[in-house]
Amino acid sequence: MKRRTAMGLLVWAFGLALALSLPGSVWKQAAPPSFPWDAVGPTTLAVLSLSLLAPLLAWIGGPDLGSRRALALLEAPPDLLWAALLLALWPAVWGPPGLGGWLVAFLAASLPGEARWLAQAMPAERPFPQAWGRAAVKRVRWLVLVRLWGRWVAARLPVWLTATLVLERVLGVPGLGTDWLTRVAVRDRVGLTVWVLALALLWSLSQWLEREAA
Repeated sequence: MKRRTAMGLLVWAFGLALALSLPGSVWKQAAPPSFPWDAVGPTTLAVLSLSLLAPLLAWIGGPDLGSRRALALLEAPPDLLWAALLLALWPAVWGPPGLGGWLVAFLAASLPGEARWLAQAMPAERPFPQAWGRAAVKRVRWLVLVRLWGRWVAARLPVWLTATLVLERVLGVPGLGTDWLTRVAVRDRVGLTVWVLALALLWSLSQWLEREAA
C-alpha cells in the first residue's frame, strides 16, 4: 500500500511539474478566466449522487448486473446524445435547462456505465456466499463495494470531469470541465496547478478511505 501511494504521489508530482512548466500565458496582461463558483455546488452534488447511487445499484443487483443487456444498452449512447435528447424533451416554457438539466443528463449518461463497472468488478457468488443465505450475500456485497469505493472514485473522477465538459458545451452551462479546458487553452499555470493539487488531494483522500475500509 505504501509503495503504491508513493508511486501515485510521484505521478501527481509529475502532473504538477507539467502544469508549472507551461510556456507562458496567452492572455498576457489580461486577467485569467474567472472560476465558475456557481458550478461547484451542482458538480459536487452530481459526483456525490453518482458515487452513492452506482454502488447502491451494484449492491442490489450483484455481479449479475454487469451482464444485463438492458443496462448495457443504456450505457451505449454517448454523452452528446443524452444532452441532445434532454434538449429535445425539455419543455420550452421552462426556459433553458441550466444546471438542473445538466445534472439530469450527467446522471443519465454516467450512472448505467458506473453501476455495470462496479458489478463486473465484484466476485462471483455461486456457490458461495449464495449457499449461506441472502443475508450473507448482502454482507459480502457490502464489504466488496466498501473496499472498491475509494479506488473506483479515484480512477473515474477524471472521466466524470470529461463527461461534464461535453454536457456543459452542448447545454451552454459554464462548469468545472469547461474551466479546466479553458485554462489549458490559455496556459494558465496557476489555475492548472490549483486543479492538479485539488485532484491530488481527492486521490490522497481516496487512498486513506481505502485503508480504512481494509
